[in-house]
Amino acid sequence: MTTALDPTALVRELVGRSTVSGDADAQRDLLGAVTEVLHGHAPHLLVTEGGDRDHPWRLLRTPADPGRRQLLLACHVDTVPVTDPAAWQRDPFGAQLEDGRVWGRGGSDMKAGVVAAVAALAAADPQAPVSLLLTSDEEIGSRGAAAAAAAVAELPVGAVVVPEATGNEVVLGHKGALWLAVRTAGRAAHGSTPERGHNAVLDLAALLARAGAALPFRSDPFLGTETWNPGVVAGGTVPNVVPDRAELVVDMRTVADGDELLSWWRAQPEVADVEVRVDLPPVGTPEDDPWVATLPAPVRPTPATYFTDASVLVQVVGGAPIVVWGPGTPAVMHAVDEYVELGELEQAAAAFTDVVAAWHG
Repeated sequence: MTTALDPTALVRELVGRSTVSGDADAQRDLLGAVTEVLHGHAPHLLVTEGGDRDHPWRLLRTPADPGRRQLLLACHVDTVPVTDPAAWQRDPFGAQLEDGRVWGRGGSDMKAGVVAAVAALAAADPQAPVSLLLTSDEEIGSRGAAAAAAAVAELPVGAVVVPEATGNEVVLGHKGALWLAVRTAGRAAHGSTPERGHNAVLDLAALLARAGAALPFRSDPFLGTETWNPGVVAGGTVPNVVPDRAELVVDMRTVADGDELLSWWRAQPEVADVEVRVDLPPVGTPEDDPWVATLPAPVRPTPATYFTDASVLVQVVGGAPIVVWGPGTPAVMHAVDEYVELGELEQAAAAFTDVVAAWHG
């Protein structure tokens, strides 16, 4: 007889491992560790291991009747980096247990969600139609979920839970994301005779100056109004050379497809080239969905402010309802001194276990 899964011990183990986006080996190792833990409690689970070397993933599912609709729990294992460890009051990978919290990078985003989902599958009836998707590189554009999308599309999915940090409130959706690298081109010249060149940085500056007022932003009654953030600006080489190239990486959060925004950037006279870095659609589940009404948690009337792997999954689950719902404090996601409240983790594990038990496909 196996012992009960210890959520506190498991979340400390996961937080103690650095799994920064882009580090495929570290993420793959964590996927294997989580699979091993879950198999120890639920050896009947079938495991599909993703073959993408750069963006690994795992799919674990019960050997239920393939015709029954699956309840899919989808979690990512990567985190954002720790840019300044000295700014933290505690070791960001120390997984210190103090004041009812586990402190460290990834506690809320979203290793606590991983643990809550693992606890639910560990306790599930072996014949319950339930699956767990573990992905990598969510923080840099849901690349692991994209690599797993074809495998998910083969499942008869009936509903999806993405256990991101929502303070255990059910969230019905979020905006999409369109990240573009926008480039301007000039002509190099000596910095003492700028009139002989063409300054790509000044072109980019002019473009930025009017973009905020000119971009064709749309609004949605639930998701709100689209936004933009010029997150990275680069150009030039040294002060005494007129720059012949400049680049902006812009993050736009969308309420519909991004075609109109993309077309706007491409149509601007200063623009030489536009590269699409991330293009993820928005997600929205109706508040009157019958399955949502059965969930043992309050429904937040506003969307999540961040995007999740739901933006990939919504494209392959055939209209199944998707909710973002999990333990963790949104305000500490990506922040210095990130943590997760153990009370929230235990509450989420119990709630997910109940939802899995009630799911009959």
